[in-house]
Amino acid sequence: MRAAGSTLFSNLSLTLEPGEKLLIKAPSGFGKSTLLRALLGFVPISAGSISIFGNELTSRSAWQLRSRMAYVDQEPDLGDDSVETVFSRPFSYKRNRHLHLTSRRITELMSQLGLPDSLRSKKITTLSGGEKQRIALISALLLEREILLLDEPTSALDEKTTLSVARLLREMKELTILAISHDPSLAGALDRTVDLRQHTREPL
Repeated sequence: MRAAGSTLFSNLSLTLEPGEKLLIKAPSGFGKSTLLRALLGFVPISAGSISIFGNELTSRSAWQLRSRMAYVDQEPDLGDDSVETVFSRPFSYKRNRHLHLTSRRITELMSQLGLPDSLRSKKITTLSGGEKQRIALISALLLEREILLLDEPTSALDEKTTLSVARLLREMKELTILAISHDPSLAGALDRTVDLRQHTREPL
């Protein structure tokens, strides 16, 4: 697989079944985040191919396929509005207007991840890094996409909270997950692990 003029991976072939949960690990600089951006269609590839739901990912198909995925960045940019606004904003977009956001579902997810319901009125700028990571994850889960892409989603969390995240993801049987992480607690909740060092020629 080549992108931006560099060979990212060699002899790498991955297939995820619906509902499967895969963890990808490798040291920094081995193309993990680039792989996620390629899956979202943000990084054009010049060699190799990516197929999602049986459709090859191209510049034409990227937007439609991306609408069936949710992505959580390691350091999510949530703006400076309230937590409640972060949750509701995506539902105002045209592609999401058919979805129904319920207060009960927000409360359930926040409780499962150890966040008080009162946090919904707080400004994003007042939250800790760990709280922001969990808010970003909840926002992604509320959209009920078929595939969830996670980039180091527990890097700012303590072990107890990481286990809460792992338990929640494991309970979502129909959700397909591809996660980048070095966290053994998260790895234990997913179905299998792939080490990119076996497929990367050299650090990027």
